[in-house]
Amino acid sequence: MITFLLAMEASMLKCFISPLLAICLLFIDHAVAQEAQVAEKAEVLPKNTPQEESIISSHSVQIGNSNIAYQAKVGTQLLNDEQGNPKASIFYVAYTKENSGERKNRPITFCFNGGPGSASVWLHLGVLGPKRVAMDEQGKVAAQPYHLIDNAYSILDLSDLVFIDPVSTGFSRAIPGEEAKNFHGVEKDIKSVAEFIRLYITRNERWESPKFLAGESYGTTRASGLALELHNKHHLYLDGLVLISSVLNFQTIRFAAGNDLPYILYLPTYCATAMYHNKLDDELQADKKKTLAEVEKFSLGEYAEALMYGTHLSNDKREAVLDKLERYTGISKDYLDRSDLRLHIFRFAKELLRNERRTVGRFDSRLKGIDSDLCADTFEFDPSFENIVGAFTATFNNYIRSDLNWKHDAEYKIIADVQPWDYGIANNQYLDVGDSLREVMSKNTSLDVFVASGNYDLATPYFATEYTFSHLGLDPSLRDHVTLKTYEGGHMMYLYFPSLVKLKTDLSSFMDERLEKRKLEKS
Repeated sequence: MITFLLAMEASMLKCFISPLLAICLLFIDHAVAQEAQVAEKAEVLPKNTPQEESIISSHSVQIGNSNIAYQAKVGTQLLNDEQGNPKASIFYVAYTKENSGERKNRPITFCFNGGPGSASVWLHLGVLGPKRVAMDEQGKVAAQPYHLIDNAYSILDLSDLVFIDPVSTGFSRAIPGEEAKNFHGVEKDIKSVAEFIRLYITRNERWESPKFLAGESYGTTRASGLALELHNKHHLYLDGLVLISSVLNFQTIRFAAGNDLPYILYLPTYCATAMYHNKLDDELQADKKKTLAEVEKFSLGEYAEALMYGTHLSNDKREAVLDKLERYTGISKDYLDRSDLRLHIFRFAKELLRNERRTVGRFDSRLKGIDSDLCADTFEFDPSFENIVGAFTATFNNYIRSDLNWKHDAEYKIIADVQPWDYGIANNQYLDVGDSLREVMSKNTSLDVFVASGNYDLATPYFATEYTFSHLGLDPSLRDHVTLKTYEGGHMMYLYFPSLVKLKTDLSSFMDERLEKRKLEKS
């Protein structure tokens, strides 16, 4: 009997163990298969896939009456696809104030320039960062050797700063095997920068911090689209946008057949430029503010009407408009007549000082250039760009290696070739992210926007910016969330020293007021 029971027990145990053993073997097979897949995936990934790096150093800078001790972190952050495969390496420089209390109370600002195709060096070493390129008061670069000085007008006393170089600019690159063109486009660019910001905020525990974006030129285009992308996709609500030399609606700056808008919106900057070079009559030269107000009124009224009439414009009215255009721009009536009342930016830059054998700059029309071909309708180069690019390139490359210890031999691409740029839904039409800004401001009614323009900027003229913001379609309750300021200077108005000082004062007020409102909203 005992023998029988033992036999039965063994049989039952065998029946129980067999399925269990089969299940175990199945799990082992599955694990082995997964391991093989991982190994196979590792084999196809390029061996030279970059790794994330970072280097930290400590510094201090005197800003106002305060000595700011800060940590500089220079490094790269990988962007992965949804399967965890790396797609790009983004380079950044971050400055964090030491002993600043709880992180949730300390603002953080993400900064970038435009182009598209520009690295963040201009905002970094021109205005926002703790170092800036040495220049004279007018914004002309000091003689070589170029060098940096402490930036007493940095906003590091107000906010931590992260300078981002989008893919292909600076040291940022698509990884080997990934095509860079996958990041060269309006939506692609916005998504990659948004992912960088989300990841940076997560890793550095800054989700509760007040958050700002600061963009310049096309960087303002990016910032407006980015604010909506961060809001909708990541539910990341921003406190403020700083838009320097703004362009949201590209119809306002694209000189093209059938588009009369730029001719109207550039006219006040043409006038300001002509005044600077003493090309107007004494009455107009006497009071810049009064003259520009007069020209702005003419631009939106009599001049806009004349362009709308086209060939139906009467001869008398045409003559009257030509007389005023000559008076306000310093360009001859004959030249304006042959240009059919429409003065293209490059024609103006070439024609204004033609008798002096000089041109004026696009980024800053105060600066003069020398051309060889006096018969051409456009300048050979932009003297205002040539004034600064060498100094910013030299000082950044030296600074990143000697002060921040980034010992790499790759080229830091100040200006990268990212063409053709994919305009996505705006292909075959004018890109306009104004509605993106309106939408995110309507959803996040705490968002404030600061807009700075230079009155000698022929790239993104101040009057075009005013036009854009007056046509955003913002609800009346949100209109006072936008602060518009115009400064002496060009596209980079902060290179003119008095404007750098004024911009710092205005940014301090803007950020302080936003943070004070944040406190009231919490209470």
